[in-house]
Amino acid sequence: MKTQRQGMTTNEARPFRPQLRIPAVYMRGGTSKGVFFRLDDLPAGCREPGPARDLLLLRVIGSPDPYGKQIDGMGGATSSTSKAVLVSRSARPDHDVDYLFGQVAIDAPLVDWSGNCGNLSAAVGPFAIQAGLIDAARLPADGIATVRIWQANIGKTILAKVPMRGGAVQESGDFDLDGVTFPAAEIELTFLDPGEDDGDAAGEGGGALFPTGRVVDDLPLPEDLVAGGRLRATLINAGIPTVFVDAADLGYTGAELQDAINGDPAALRRLEAIRAHAALRMGLIGTLEEARARQHTPKLAFVAPPASYRASSGKTVEAGDIDVLVRALSMGKLHHAMMGTAAVAIATAAAIPGTLVCEAAGGAARAAVRFGHPSGTLRVGAQAVQDGGPDGPWRVTRAVMSRSARILMEGAVRVPAEAC
Repeated sequence: MKTQRQGMTTNEARPFRPQLRIPAVYMRGGTSKGVFFRLDDLPAGCREPGPARDLLLLRVIGSPDPYGKQIDGMGGATSSTSKAVLVSRSARPDHDVDYLFGQVAIDAPLVDWSGNCGNLSAAVGPFAIQAGLIDAARLPADGIATVRIWQANIGKTILAKVPMRGGAVQESGDFDLDGVTFPAAEIELTFLDPGEDDGDAAGEGGGALFPTGRVVDDLPLPEDLVAGGRLRATLINAGIPTVFVDAADLGYTGAELQDAINGDPAALRRLEAIRAHAALRMGLIGTLEEARARQHTPKLAFVAPPASYRASSGKTVEAGDIDVLVRALSMGKLHHAMMGTAAVAIATAAAIPGTLVCEAAGGAARAAVRFGHPSGTLRVGAQAVQDGGPDGPWRVTRAVMSRSARILMEGAVRVPAEAC
């Protein structure tokens, strides 16, 4: 008899149940990776929201893992690689597919559905085409296929321009994306009306563009988090709920790389506490304790004026090549590059005078902004308008950025039957 570690049953005592085989595709989208499923390929009991679906995706990714490695699953032990995507044909007018994103916690039994993943949004169009979810008659053999995506977490439309060659998705190309080692074909994403929630979303990340009605707030905080008990912050809903603060107010330069933040447990606890207070101020949670179950949103980012720095790849990013420095946290850790949805928030904030992003970028509203992140730079753009004159509310009509995507592996994942 082979005995397992303390607290577990023996092999002989454990009943045998075969693994399930579920068709799946492992894809890179932007600077993230995730497991993609056609919704109809999931076991019947997992096609609707609920504990059964969450349990299945946790087991696929390999969570919760007290070791933090996700060895027994498809996850890569980072927020950028602990993700699942469900895609189905859309019944909505003028949309091709519905896209639902789940951010899977690494060390907790949690799948967070409260927001989108902008990076994996780039892979949804190619996946939908490859998976036969789009009528082949409307796809060009060569050229650009525009895939109209309904982002179900936040109730928004995304237009993906996917290059086609010889009747298939073109994946190779010469588009370089900092944070991704190899070039690939460019996919342009347009996020339509990415600000306010239209009330028809699976997550709870919606609300006014500026939930407090101000472009800058004085966020009240305990004295042990920030001297003086207040922190200037821009609280914005665009792409994903995001909290922007000045790097200097936190004691940072804005040019930090991952190790400088992620190797400091006290700093991570402080930043998470600030995020929780901001989530409360934004109305995303009712109590500070609820932030533990809402790790995906809001994002916390800190900004600073342009400065030269050495990126994680070793190359130098010159101050003259960027408009602003931005560092953002995802699932409690500093991101290695930039979340795509946070890039939408950056573009939107840069387009609106008075926000901390706009101030750090020089003070003038920008239709496009190039920001520096730990892996390099990224250019994004947004169109913002002010309704009703100079004192009216701001509204963002669209945000645009480019990413790339490709299939890494396709076939099926195996999941122990007890997970479903």
